[in-house]
Amino acid sequence: MKKYWILIVAVVLVVTGLILNYSDYNVFGTGEFIGNYFAAGDFSMGVFAAGTFAVGIFSIGIFSIGIFSIGIFNIGLFSIGIFVIAWKKRKASFIEEK
Repeated sequence: MKKYWILIVAVVLVVTGLILNYSDYNVFGTGEFIGNYFAAGDFSMGVFAAGTFAVGIFSIGIFSIGIFSIGIFNIGLFSIGIFVIAWKKRKASFIEEK
């Protein structure tokens, strides 16, 4: 159970977003400056965000900030990109200890 909490949270967030979208809420959004549950645009903010500057739990963009982020410049807990700032339990050691 300890290994699957992230997957469970992601599934719950997707299901919640779909339920909210079908109950007359504006959950999906696209545009230049957008902030919704599912957001896509130049400057987007949401749980699932995609855009040039994306901020969200799951974010994809050139500059992205989130727990899970994919892009060129990232700040997140779990990140994939060229320049990554990620928190780790253990720091990499480039100098051998004697």
